[in-house]
Amino acid sequence: MRFSLPLAAAALAAVLLAALLAGGGKHAVPRSSAPSAFGGATLPSGLHAPDFTLTDQDGQKLSISSERGQVLMLTFLSTSCGRRCIVLAQQIRGALDELGRAVPVLAVSTDPAADTPSRIARFLALVSLAGRMRYLTGAPAELSRIWGEYGIAAKDVRRVRLDDSTAMVILIDRYGLERVSFPLEQLTPEALAGETRALLAQG
Repeated sequence: MRFSLPLAAAALAAVLLAALLAGGGKHAVPRSSAPSAFGGATLPSGLHAPDFTLTDQDGQKLSISSERGQVLMLTFLSTSCGRRCIVLAQQIRGALDELGRAVPVLAVSTDPAADTPSRIARFLALVSLAGRMRYLTGAPAELSRIWGEYGIAAKDVRRVRLDDSTAMVILIDRYGLERVSFPLEQLTPEALAGETRALLAQG
């Protein structure tokens, strides 16, 4: 059977649209273009970090845009996800210790019903990040939008069950661009500190 050119083009467009919709959000394109010098994944150039405004554990509002001019570590956590989140948080703490300087660390809740102020306080104390990480929560609908914009698929709009593909740290540079992503399996304090130091040196 032979297809006319218009029919073939329409079929190709349908396939591409289906692939995009299945991927879910702006990170349906591959997140990495090349391995970074320190083991993470270098993200495509010009990838702006989607802005949001959430509330931290002290009741203070914070947005990504308000932190412009600083290198940020962004991650997604839940006090209810167990060992995976504890290990991820401890790797971040190790990187901060290695850097020897304060770098803003933002954690977006993936289970707002479980992440009460008291549980967040206990979690941050457990992983020695009290005063070093801002743990952000908000309405489930708003959090669900943020999860999708950062490429974290959620089967339930109220929470995300973090796995090895969604437990990660993203480094955002001074200009609000996503630069490097470290999935949990590639995350080490040395690698995260090294990439952060390189971004800090870029001015």
